[in-house]
This record gives sequence, C-alpha cells and structure tokens, in this order.
Amino acid sequence: MPTGFDNVLAGSGPPGEWKVIEDEVPSAFTPLTDRAPVTTRRSVLAQLNQDPTDNRFPMLIYNGETFDDFKLTTQFKIVSGVAEQMAGVVFRFQNASNFYVVRASALGHNLRFYKMVNGQFMDPFTLGTNITVGVWHTLTVQCEGIQINCWLDDTLEMPLHVPTTFATGKVGFWTMSDAVSYFGDTTMDYKPRVPAAQALVNSIMQKQSRILTLRIYAPDARGETHVIASNDAKEIGQPGTDAEKAAVTDGTVSFGKSPGVVAVTLPLRDRNGDPMAAVRVRLKSFMGETQDHAVSRATQIIHDMQAQVTTAKDLMQ
Repeated sequence: MPTGFDNVLAGSGPPGEWKVIEDEVPSAFTPLTDRAPVTTRRSVLAQLNQDPTDNRFPMLIYNGETFDDFKLTTQFKIVSGVAEQMAGVVFRFQNASNFYVVRASALGHNLRFYKMVNGQFMDPFTLGTNITVGVWHTLTVQCEGIQINCWLDDTLEMPLHVPTTFATGKVGFWTMSDAVSYFGDTTMDYKPRVPAAQALVNSIMQKQSRILTLRIYAPDARGETHVIASNDAKEIGQPGTDAEKAAVTDGTVSFGKSPGVVAVTLPLRDRNGDPMAAVRVRLKSFMGETQDHAVSRATQIIHDMQAQVTTAKDLMQ
C-alpha cells in the first residue's frame, strides 16, 4: 500500500486491498510517429479485494493535507466485478461516515454524486452515461465553495450547487463491493490551507506594528505544549516552556523584560472563559514601562484574538 494514505471502509465487510502494481496506461505524450507505442507500462494504484458484501465501500484516503477549494484529476479503469463495477473519488472527507463522492458505474451505466452524512446517503445526482470496462477514463472534480463541477473524459457532466454540509476535508479513492478498479496519474491543483491559529496570528501581526513575536501554543495528547502558530514559520512545532504550560493548565500570566523588549505569556480563553491555548507576545518597550502596563497591552491583543476564535475546535482547524 502506498505511504501517506489510510485504508478506510464505509459500510460493512472487510477493508480494501490497496496496492501499487504495474499496468498498461495511455502514454502521457503525443506519439512522434504512428509507430510509437500508445501505451506504456507504469505503476498504478489498484483495489484488489473482491469481497462481494453489499453496502461495502473501500476507500484510500490521503492523510497529508486537508483541502478547501481544489481541482483533482485522476485516471481510472474498472477492471472487473460481479456485484458492482465502480470507481470514484471521495472528497471533503471527515470520517468513514461523512464525505462526498463522485463515482462511475459500468454496470449501472451512470455517473453519480452523493453525500454520506452520519452514515446515510443523501442528495444523489445521477447522470446516465456509458463506462467501458477495461478502458482508462479520466475523472475530474472541482470544488469552489458550494459549486462542484465534475468532468468525465474531459466533458463537463455535472455542474452542481451543493448546500454546504462539508466545506473542507481530505480526498481519496473509492470503490464498492467486489469491484476491482485501478487509478492512474492523479493531479491536485489547490491553494494550501492556512490553519485557523496561523490565520489568527497573521491577522494580529498586520494590525499591531509594535509586536516583535507572536506565538500560539497548544497542548498535545500528552499535555505537552508546542507552537502551533507563529509569525516565524520556523518556530512551529517547537516545545513550550513551563510558562506556556502553566498558562494553559492554570491560566497563569508570566512576564519577562530585556532592554527595549517586554515578553508576556497569557492564556487564550474560549467563550466559556477556560484556557484553550497559551500566547506569548514580545513587544517593543519604552522607557519606564511597568509590568502592569506591559501585561495590559498584551491583554488587549488577547482580547482581539478571543473575539475571532471562541473554541478550541475552531482554533485547531
């Protein structure tokens, strides 16, 4: 199985058997002569498990990124299947019970979009079309907000307006039941997401010219704090100190001073007033500035941040 992916199953039955194998694939280059080969033998992704369980949906989900708007293009070939002959793309994937999918069916002679919400299929849109078994096809999915466009073999087949259920999520490959399907060259055109915590830091830095350093720290599963956002990208992932941990666990405020600079560590609180993260602010100081005044300045920055993000879940998106 390729690295960087999760083998996921929706429905019932055994999971898929995803492997990289070799197959004849149409050449990506225009032949220079009529004697040039029109196919080349290349690595493809294959779902090989032929368990015929009904309501069984093997998926291979890319775990390296979460996408907002994007345009994904993939080659697919339906190889075999008795109960089903399908291949598709899953996107805005939240978990095995919540996602969107566009899939082609050779047995059903159609292309279909639908949502799975809390394990239930919803809002299907079906277009009748012929999908040839054993032949490579191209499927493209483009998401721009609630506008979702789907192309089959470079023809726009589904311009859809989908009321927002999932605005973002992961992407992957999809099959059903005993369908053996291959996927070839896949490209993704997208703008990388800016995590909510980083967007918050960027917003504050644009407003506050006297800030030298602004970092947000959040605890991991072990309770250790790390930088999740900073005006210096190289700092992301660095561990916090006892001051940041105390700010998260106890709401403690810490202060430090050096020539021309004051540093304050404070809790970032959610809408209920509970600490959800720690913020360390380094500010340009001025002659005679007291600790109380520096903390007051930093607190105003925290209030601005708390007005924009009110829950830990929103902060970590």
